Formats: sequence, structure tokens, C-alpha cells
Amino acid sequence: MAPARPVLRPGDWVHFDGGEHQVVGLAGATVRLRSTAGAEQVVLAGHLMAAPDFSVVNAGPAPTVEPFGLLDALPTDALGDAKQWEQHVVEVETGLRPGAAAARTGYDPARTTVNERDAVKAAELGVSIRTVQGRRARYAAQGLWGLVDLRAARAYQGTGRADARLVEVLREVITEQTDASTGTRSRLIHRAAKRVEELHGVGVVPLPGRTAFYALVERLTAGRHTFGSAVTRRQTANRPTGAFTPTFAARPGEQVQIDSTPIDVMVLLDDGLPVRADMTIAVDVATRTVCAAVLRPVGTKAVDAALLLAKMLVPEPMRPGWANALRLSASRLPHARLLDVDARMREAAARPVIVPDTVVIDHGRVFVSETFDRACNRLGISVQPARKDTPTDKGIVEATHKSIKTLFAQHVAGYTGGNPTLRGRDVAAAWTLGELQDLLDEWLIVGWQHRPHDALRDPHQPRRMLTPNEKYAALVAAAGYLPLTLASDDYLELLPVEWRQLNDYGIRVDNRTYDCAALGPWRRQHSGVIARRGLWEVPYDPYDVSQVFVRTPDGWITVPWTHLPMVSAPFADFTWRHARRLTAERGRDAGNESEVARVLDELLTRAEHGPDRASAKAVARTRAVGSAPGRPAPDQRPMPVVDERPDAEVIPFGVFDADAEAERWI
Repeated sequence: MAPARPVLRPGDWVHFDGGEHQVVGLAGATVRLRSTAGAEQVVLAGHLMAAPDFSVVNAGPAPTVEPFGLLDALPTDALGDAKQWEQHVVEVETGLRPGAAAARTGYDPARTTVNERDAVKAAELGVSIRTVQGRRARYAAQGLWGLVDLRAARAYQGTGRADARLVEVLREVITEQTDASTGTRSRLIHRAAKRVEELHGVGVVPLPGRTAFYALVERLTAGRHTFGSAVTRRQTANRPTGAFTPTFAARPGEQVQIDSTPIDVMVLLDDGLPVRADMTIAVDVATRTVCAAVLRPVGTKAVDAALLLAKMLVPEPMRPGWANALRLSASRLPHARLLDVDARMREAAARPVIVPDTVVIDHGRVFVSETFDRACNRLGISVQPARKDTPTDKGIVEATHKSIKTLFAQHVAGYTGGNPTLRGRDVAAAWTLGELQDLLDEWLIVGWQHRPHDALRDPHQPRRMLTPNEKYAALVAAAGYLPLTLASDDYLELLPVEWRQLNDYGIRVDNRTYDCAALGPWRRQHSGVIARRGLWEVPYDPYDVSQVFVRTPDGWITVPWTHLPMVSAPFADFTWRHARRLTAERGRDAGNESEVARVLDELLTRAEHGPDRASAKAVARTRAVGSAPGRPAPDQRPMPVVDERPDAEVIPFGVFDADAEAERWI
């Protein structure tokens, strides 16, 4: 039988505080002790028993609780053998088998001693007396686990009867396969056997048979993809060993994660060359809002990251053909409050403007650049680089990339899949880079910002998932968040720059000519920039090629494309009629969530079937003459003849004034 747990009584001797003490009295939760030198002290029982060196003298080892989980995991035959031995041990200890009414001959405790019963049990089982005594001792200390065959326990741990030295070598060889090309099991076994012979000598370490060796390798490589995809194997090995902790942000913009990855869609460049596109996105941790997304040909440049910041900090404009359900005023966002701060919100789409406090980036060449660092410093944004080869430091943006590929990219004509083994036959590019950018911008509004996100839960109703827009509205009210959007000068500073000569015919950028009357005083003049040989600074927006900007001593000049009149000539009777027709066809209840679902379904269907060239032509013309609300309007632009209705109200590019806002609220 297992020994009873020790009990503290007056007169017992205990080890405490570096010496032996006798218990002379117990009173409630206090214990009076007397040392061997005769000194007495009163201590709390909890303090006494929690002391590292506390123990009762001559009390024997305290029994331990059986590991029930390990017992349940043992093979049935190993557990059955242990329970059979338990009955034998109990019979030796007590003289009775469990459940028996009377003792058998030779086991009556009234007529035999424990030693005599040990001898009888040994003869009955055909083992030595020391074996029976050893089993009784282990049962007294460990319970049923002490009677388990340790070879079965080792088999449970995955190594079976294999020599520990062989197991150690196998683990080393398996670890070496992380960065190596994928091989077969036979190659790994061969390398392990040679390594064992080199370390311990030939024939010193016993090797299992072929079947047992393969089974051992299978158990040791479980979950490590040693013989599968090399990419998956490296990703699995790169996982942090610590606990996975969620990235938390309490307000919009507290942390924004930025990253680039191929979008797995073939696109057409201006020269008709099909290439894959890179997608750079910025994701707000608190709301899961995709603040901005930029598509470029594979090999994204550093200027794209700075341009991404510029797109984040201005409202997303509504575009011709977009459904009313995508308007900011039709969403859950605080439209009235934002409109009071910035009039551009009147024609904005339902994507919040989020000004980041901190951006988390990787060590790619897109972000580790002076262009991006200077842009963040200019805007007061803290840049936090992730640890090298640790994608979990920006796991939210990594997961968002996968979601965009699953929810959007695979529905687009020209989808290639993540690797060549997933690619279909004769996959051809259907969309141009600009057309795919338009599709992505529209999908982010309708398919992402209005889609419930599993990570955005209502704390009072955990079963309810919020959309990014709903989460933004809730956090704005709770955190008092108010975005300060970019002014026009700040927006221009973030655009990529070309250095050009101001000629008689104007400016040439990418085989396009830009000119206006305001350039007159500066033609053929030296800019004063010696380092650039007198060339002039010309920022341009790669997503709006209808105009460029020139920095002069008198300020910025907006220079339109010289062919803009030719494009805008049919603007009145074609582009706007086409846009109005599309808008009228989709003119349903904008506040109905089912309308958003219908728009999303139409968008994905359109993306799957490729471009409608009539609509694409209209969109291209609209893109050429229209500018986003956050971008400066050109100073000189031919006025298209549309109809007799008055022109729309021109919304100036204002800057939020904190002092004026405070006085207005007071």
C-alpha cells in the first residue's frame, strides 16, 4: 500500500532555516519551534511549509500523484500488464487480491510475513524475490506508473527502443535539412548512419532494422515537412519558440503594418508586355483597414512606399460607375463629423483616412531607403523595422496579403496561382496595370471594408464580427481620434520626382508632353539647382498621368498633358453619359447591406471575365481628366463642353486647423 502523507504533530522534528527544530506546540495557524540549542520561535504554518529546506525528519518520501494523462496514452497491452502487476503487489502488501473475499494459501497476513509473501509471489510468477520487492517499492513511490514497462513509455515518447545516441544524431541531421534541398528518407538514414559511425565507431551503436528505422524517422520528422515543400519547411522552422501573442492596438493609426508581395495576377504594361504585379499594402492593426494599396510591376521601387503614405493620408475619391453603397455617407463611418473637418469627405468613398503613429516594415529594399525614411520623418511617423526573417512580427499584414489573394486575386482573369504547380494552361494577361489597380481599389471598398472580420469582435457580443468601417467608427468614438489629412504641398513632396528641362514645347516625361502658359517665364532657364545641372524638379503621380507639377521660386505650377483636349473632346457626350448610365443601373438602396453584396458579386464577375473595352475606354478617359479629391487641381485645363447645367462646386484642399476647430467646439 502507498504510505500516508506525513502529518505534523507536537514532538516531531523538522528541517527549517538551516537546522533541526522540534515542534513543541500548535495553535491555529502558528507553530512553536525549539531548536537544538534551546531557542524557541513562533512561525506561521504556511511560512514554515513553504520554506525551501522544510521537511519532516524520518518521515520518508511523500507519495506522488500518478500521471493519469501518461497512463491514458500508453498502449493497451502495456497498461494491462501494469494493472496486473498492481494486483500482485496489493496481494503481497495486504494478503488479499482486490475484490477477493478471503486470502489465498500462503498470503494470509495472520500467518505470514511480508517477506514470506514476497517469496511465494516470486515463485508463483517465476521471477526473483528482488523483482517483487522492487515493484512494491516503485508502487509505493509512484503508484501505477511505477509498474509500467519503461520500454513502452519510451515508445510513447516516439523513440521506442532506439539507442539514445542514434536518436541524438538523427535530430541533428533532421535539423540540417531545414535549409537543404528536399531529399528522401533513405538519404537521411544513410547520412545518420555514417554520422553515428564517425562519432562512436563502427558497430558500437546498434542500428534498428529497415522498417523500424523508417518508423523512427517518421516519428522524429512529424510536423517538420522534412520530405515535403522546402518553403514550408523553412517557414515552419522559422516560427518563434515563444508563445504567440496577438498584436494589439487601441486606436486607429496606433500601429500600421506595411509589406509587399506578388499578387499572382498577370497584367499588361503600356507596351503590351505581360508581367506579374507586386502589391504593397498598409494595414491598420486596430481596425484591419487596408489604408492604401499600390500595384507596380515586379520589383517595386522605393518611391512606391512613400507614395503609399501619400495615398493613405488623403480621402479615397468616388469614381464614375461606383455604386452609391460605396460612398462614405452611406457607410457606418462618422461622415458628418469628418465632413466638418474636411470638405473633401463629401465625395469620398467609404474608406477611412488613418494617420499612423507607428509603421512596422520589413528589411526589403522598398522600405530600407532614404526616400521612405525621410517621408516618415517629415510626417512624424515612427518606423519600427521587424526582425530579419521573422514574418510573425508583422503577421497581420502577412495574413491580409493571403486574404486578398483568396478573396480577390483568384477571381481575376489572368490569375496564375502562388507557384507554377498551381498554374493553369495558357494563362494570359487580360487587365492592364491601371485597370487592375482600379478593380483593387473598388474591391477594397466593397469587399474588404464592408466585410465582417473575425479579429474584430464586439467585446459585449463576442459572437458578432464587426467590419473594418464599423470598428473604426467605434474606436473613433472611444478614443477621440480625429485624422489630420495632408495638405496639397505635403502631398506633392511625397510624389516621385523627375528632373527635366523646361523647353519651348514644355516638359517630356515618359514620352508624354506637358505644357501650359504659366511655364512661360521659366522656359530655357536655369533652375538654380547646381547638383542637377539646372534641371527643374517635376513631381508626378504615376496613377494620374494627366498632369505633372513643377517647383518654381514662385511656388508650384500644375502642368496638364498637351493631348488632354483631344481626350476631353468627347468627354461631354460619352464619358459622363456612360458613367451616368452605370450609376443609374446600380441606383439602389445604398444603406442596404444586400446592395453591397450585389456590388461585390458584380465586381468579381467583371474581374473574372476580363475588361469590357467600351467601359475600359470610358474609365481610361475619366482617369485621364479626373483627379482625386486629395490631389491639387490643375491651374490650366481646357473646359469640356458637357451640358448647360452649372459647374459643380470646387472643394479647396484645406488643412485642418486645430485652434480654429477648438474655438468652434467651444
